[in-house]
Order: sequence, then C-alpha cells, then structure tokens
Amino acid sequence: MMRVDLHVLAMSAIPDRHYNAACGRLASWLGISIASARRRVDIRAAREGLTDTAERIALAERMLAEAEASGVDTHALLGAQLGALSSEENFMTED
Repeated sequence: MMRVDLHVLAMSAIPDRHYNAACGRLASWLGISIASARRRVDIRAAREGLTDTAERIALAERMLAEAEASGVDTHALLGAQLGALSSEENFMTED
C-alpha cells in the first residue's frame, strides 16, 4: 500500500473575492496582470507586517490611490512603448 502524506494533498486557499477585486482594480490601472498586482500587494504587505485579508484589501486600495495620485497615465505610456518608430515602420519579423 502506498503511503501519502496529507500535507502534499493540501491546496492553497482560494483568495478572498474582495481581495481579488481590489488587486484587479490595481492591475487594471497599472496595465499589468492580476497575478503581478497580487504579488506586489503581497510583497508590500509582508514588508509592512500585514497578515489579515482586510488589511491587504486596504493596502491594495491604498496602492491604487497612490498610483492614481501619481499622475502617470500608464495606458498612454504603454501605448507609446508599443508604437513603432518611424525608422522601423516597415520592419517585418519572420516566424
């Protein structure tokens, strides 16, 4: 008979819906994936010693407010980065 440890079968908890929504709003504003936004919030929460989900939601909202207050239009910045230079307009890459 095969022995299976229970800690191997345990899955990580599904994040709170409100936490996902707060991270989603931050991701949308920054133009990044929700996983990247969640990672940013988690890293900052760890630095600040926040462990409660409500504290993390408040942190994500605070990070969104900081991003909005910075005045940087991330959508315009991304569009500018994706635009072609006039010297490279007719450049075509092959697969």
